[in-house]
Amino acid sequence: MAYDYSDLVKNTQLWAEQALTLGWLKADEAQALTQFDNAAPEQLFSSKDRGVTNEVRPLIVAFMGGTGVGKSTLLNRLAGRDIAKAGVVRPTSREVTLYHHESISIQHFPAQFPLAKINIAQHDNAQRKGIVWIDMPDFDSTEKSNQALVLQWLPHIDVLIYVVSPERYKDEKAWRLLLAEGAKHAWLFALNQWDRGQLGQFIDFTQQLNKVGFVDPVIYKTACINEGQDEFSLLEETINALATGHVVQELELRGMQLRKLELLNKLQGIESALGSDMAFKQITGVWQNKWQQTTQQLQKGFEWPMQYVAQYAAEHATDLVLKTANQPPALWDDWAQARFNDVTDEFLLEIDQLNVPVAPFKALLNALREKAPKIMQAQTELAIRLALANPGNALQRYFLKVTRFCEVVLPLLAMAWVSYKVFLGYYSTPVADNHYLGVDFAVHSILMIALTWLIPFFILKKAQPSLKKSAFKGLKKGVSNAFILIEQEALLLVESLAQQRENQKSVFSKLMTACTELVNDNSRQTEVDTPLQRMLINNIDTHTP
Repeated sequence: MAYDYSDLVKNTQLWAEQALTLGWLKADEAQALTQFDNAAPEQLFSSKDRGVTNEVRPLIVAFMGGTGVGKSTLLNRLAGRDIAKAGVVRPTSREVTLYHHESISIQHFPAQFPLAKINIAQHDNAQRKGIVWIDMPDFDSTEKSNQALVLQWLPHIDVLIYVVSPERYKDEKAWRLLLAEGAKHAWLFALNQWDRGQLGQFIDFTQQLNKVGFVDPVIYKTACINEGQDEFSLLEETINALATGHVVQELELRGMQLRKLELLNKLQGIESALGSDMAFKQITGVWQNKWQQTTQQLQKGFEWPMQYVAQYAAEHATDLVLKTANQPPALWDDWAQARFNDVTDEFLLEIDQLNVPVAPFKALLNALREKAPKIMQAQTELAIRLALANPGNALQRYFLKVTRFCEVVLPLLAMAWVSYKVFLGYYSTPVADNHYLGVDFAVHSILMIALTWLIPFFILKKAQPSLKKSAFKGLKKGVSNAFILIEQEALLLVESLAQQRENQKSVFSKLMTACTELVNDNSRQTEVDTPLQRMLINNIDTHTP
């Protein structure tokens, strides 16, 4: 999908906010992708307020420098009158002075600009109609408000005239700001107070500029007084030559390109935040290894509690099966919870060492910490009920079933046999013989019937499985099932986060691709004219790395 810069910024911000909510980005990482300084010179004007032919906005030119180098005096010299405060009080400049044609109306100051510190002076010189001159405060001042004011204005400036003096051209604070902001502007340099300067200082200053990226810097030797031989008129001619629609457009294109590069650099810097694919593949094995060690520890710790729970279950077997008794004591106690918390903490620590974001795992593992005791309770209760409802193993239950059958059927068969003998003897014995079967038959018949009932009854009593052993066996099975379910829950968690990461990574990859294409496409459109090229820092690559 093709994006323009504003769409790309908006989609990047949306992605960063979502990634932060899900825990894939830290707060500072998300902030880097949601806060962009898109301030630019053109934002100070609207089409109806530009006040120049063909809707070309004015060129914004600012004098910048340290305390006492003569910035304000140069602007006053340009205007031919005192419009900027100049003097010996340090810091001299505490406000921003704007000097522009009376037809220009600047009404779009950013909301955070301190309007009370803006001094506006106007002129009616048509030759200077396309330029807004600015005198900026002394940014090397100890007053923090001066530095803040300079930094607020910097993004809204096209050309910076960096003013130094023979005594202060090596100012460290000034160079730090120059290095940080240099690529965003065109630069001219004024070695002011040249009436006190030396050629060696000019050469040394030129070499310093070479080191920060100006191959052939444009430096003018100026003086604060309008006397003697200096190059102030050349400086003004150069600015007038730059005040064309073509140069303004080139500077705007370069500014936009640098903002796109800044976005690309931010995206590249955040690319590793989602963790590597190889690291993510190791997470499942890490959990399984940690959980296996923990289950062994938990099983040993559950041995005595399971004996107690099994005894309780055996004593309340009927009520538990019918669900009329209190539930057996829970196996998952504070000790077990502490062990589970330990394994989740160790798991989080290890994935953190794999440079995988921990926050998404931490949120879901907290839910699993609450769910684990419930899983254990549900599985052990179910296993106990099943074990008490069907005590013993399958062979025992089959044998008891056969014995119960025999306990009923064998006495009935014995009685049937005795009845048959009595019936048969009655009809086959003469009527005169009243003792046709005898006492022996009666005794033996009673004994046979009794034995066919007593033997199965005795076997049933002695072969009945132990309820405690059955409950204990059921508990072990329930604990094992609970461990498996907890492991499956954790693995599903890892799988869901892996899919979530893939979704985030897919959106991020599209943003990266779109930003790279946008930078490369625009880099071919931002060829700068040779005169302007000398005024730009050349150690800033406008192509992708």
